[in-house]
Amino acid sequence: MAPRKQLTRLKAPYLKRILIEPARVADWEKYPWNLPIFRSHDFELEFTTPITIIVGENGTAKSTLLEAIGALAGYDEAGGGKGYMPVDHSAAIDTSGAALAKTLRGHWLPKVTAGWFFRAESFYSVARYLDQAALEDPFKPPPPDFLSWSHGEGFIRFFEERCRRQGIYILDEPESALSPTRQIELLRMLRRMDQSGTAQVIMATHSPLLMACPGARLFRISRFGLDPTDFSDTDHFRMMRSFCNDPHGFLAEALYEDEA
Repeated sequence: MAPRKQLTRLKAPYLKRILIEPARVADWEKYPWNLPIFRSHDFELEFTTPITIIVGENGTAKSTLLEAIGALAGYDEAGGGKGYMPVDHSAAIDTSGAALAKTLRGHWLPKVTAGWFFRAESFYSVARYLDQAALEDPFKPPPPDFLSWSHGEGFIRFFEERCRRQGIYILDEPESALSPTRQIELLRMLRRMDQSGTAQVIMATHSPLLMACPGARLFRISRFGLDPTDFSDTDHFRMMRSFCNDPHGFLAEALYEDEA
C-alpha cells in the first residue's frame, strides 16, 4: 500500500482548543451540561501537546466529552473512521455526546480531521463493518479480520494498522481488553506517534500505565471541574500504589470496612 500524501507540514496538535458556547445551551440543568466541568458556563480545554489524556471516575463525562470531540472532527458517535456508520443509532437512548458537540466550538490549525475514533465498547461492530466493506468491494484487499485474534491481540493489531498515518486519534478507554504487557505495547505506539509529530491523540483512560505516557499532558475531571494533573496525583495511581505496597492490608480495609 502506497503511503498517503502528507496533509500538512505543521506539527500536531491540530485541534488547539475546544470551548463551550453558552448561547447554544438550551438547559444548563440537563445532562451533561449540569456536570461540574460545565458549572461555570465557560468550559475551555486547550491542547498544547500531541498527546492529551483525560482521567476521572465513572460518570464524570469522560466518554461523553470524547464523543463530542469525535463529532466535532466528523466521526460517527460509535467510532470508526471518517464516513463509517457501523452502528444503527435510530433507537439510541443516550445521545449526550452528539448533543454536547452542538454546543462546542473547536479551534484548529490546520483542520486535520483524518484519523480514527476508537471506542472499546463498539470495537466488534466496527471490526465487522471493516470486514464486510472489504468483502463487498472486489478492488479492496482481503478483510483485516481483527476478530480472528484474541480480544487484546485484535486491539493491538487494530492500533498498529490504523494509527500510523497523519491525523487525529481519539481513544476511549483503549485498555479495556489489554493486559499490562499489551498496555506497554500500546505505550510504545503512543510514544512513536508523539515523536512523529504527525499524530494528535486525545485519550480517556483508567489505566495508571497509560496515564504515565511520556510527554503527554494529563487532565483530571473531578467534582471541582477539569484541571491539569500529574499521574502520580491521580486516585488511580494512589490506589494501585497502596495495593502494591501492602496487598493484604489494602484488601482487608477495602473489603471489610462496611463490617466494622
